[in-house]
Amino acid sequence: MTLNAYLILSSVLFVIGITGVIRRKNLLMLFFSTEIMLNAVNIGLAAVSKFYGDLTGQMFAFFIVAIAASEVAIGLGLLIMVYKKKKSIDLDILQSMKG
Repeated sequence: MTLNAYLILSSVLFVIGITGVIRRKNLLMLFFSTEIMLNAVNIGLAAVSKFYGDLTGQMFAFFIVAIAASEVAIGLGLLIMVYKKKKSIDLDILQSMKG
């Protein structure tokens, strides 16, 4: 496969992730969409790194995976707390900021 094929795949995945973030009806789907975007960036970085013979892109991809894992852990904890309090994870319901 060529570099262009990997970059096209990465772009398509990133657009799918952006679409999910813009639609943002469900908090869980918002987390999934950000994960798709981060994985799209990882594919692009790893592909460019491989084709140019430099490990810098792969190192950045590794750090992005670590950041994504911590984001999921914190996000799911917050998601569980919001669900216990509001009995829904719909973002339209969560827009009202009551104390």
